[in-house]
Formats: sequence, C-alpha cells, structure tokens
Amino acid sequence: MATDKDLQCREIITKAVCGKGRKFTQASHTVTPDHAPTSILGAWIINNQYEAVKSEDGVEVVGTYDINIWYSYDRNTKTDVAKETVSYVEVIPLSYLDKKHRPSTAEVSAVATQEPNCVEASIAPGGESVRIRVEREYQVEMIAETKVCVVVCPGGCDDFDDKDTDFAALEGEDDYEDLDPELFDDSGA
Repeated sequence: MATDKDLQCREIITKAVCGKGRKFTQASHTVTPDHAPTSILGAWIINNQYEAVKSEDGVEVVGTYDINIWYSYDRNTKTDVAKETVSYVEVIPLSYLDKKHRPSTAEVSAVATQEPNCVEASIAPGGESVRIRVEREYQVEMIAETKVCVVVCPGGCDDFDDKDTDFAALEGEDDYEDLDPELFDDSGA
C-alpha cells in the first residue's frame, strides 16, 4: 500500500461542467385577434427557437415562439386563427458554480426540459383580446477550463502493465467494500 510520502499529485487543466442551473417560468401574453372572439377553441405554442448566452448573472436563454389561438367569433358562427410571435429573455442563475474555472474559456448551453406550453387561454375583459398563460423550463450548463488534482504513479506509467499487475494487492482487497452502491447509479441521471 502506498504511503502519503510515496504519493505525488499533478494539477491538470481540463474542460469540465463548471456551472449548472434550472428555472421554471410562467409568462402571460395578450393576443388581439382580427375579430372580437366569442370563445376560445384552442391555443398552442409552436416553433420554439432559443440560444444560450453568457451573462454576469448566469446564463440568458434568448428565444422566440409562435402563439396560435383558434377562436370563434360573430356569435360562434365563424372561426379563425390568430398568430403572434413572442420574443423572450430568461435569465437563469447558476445554482452550482466552480469558482476556480477560467471565465475566458466558458461556453454555455441550454436545454428546454419543458417546452413552452399554453396552460390557460381566456378572453380578456372587454372582449377584444385573448390572455394566455405559458409555462416553460430550461436547464443550463457552463463548460470551462478548470484545474483538477490527480494522484500520479511515482515511477510513471511504464511500471504498470495491467497483465502483470495485481491491482487488488496495490489497493488492498477490502478498499471498496465500504463504498455506497448508490454512488454508482447507472440510470444516466
């Protein structure tokens, strides 16, 4: 078994996930159709397009989506679809941030964990427009260069040939018995 005296460490600069965040949002929009609506027959959010941008407060998700509202008018005798494109900027703070990362190397990405979805549509007071409530959720990551410390073999890699090396003897056969099996969750989560 190696003693603390035998161990050597190296600092390695590598790219790693250095920040993560997630945010759920509800937003309200008002759409004014060409005709005063009598009733709402359906409301959909389509064509969600977005990109992640670095910001001082975390990551900004900048995007647009189309609102389509199918409605009846003229006392429920005719129907039409009102369409409107909405722009949005969502600032998502990083709940985890490695302070030792190199900011100049940071790259950000976003994934819509819940695509924008209309959860409520109603005719606004006055009867000329439609109010809709939209829910959306994004998860962001920041990848950047950071330092990690690794233990190295004092003699280098030439000393180890996995065919001739008894790793159990090097590590001690009982070293892994106390590990928590939940740490090795292979579900991909």
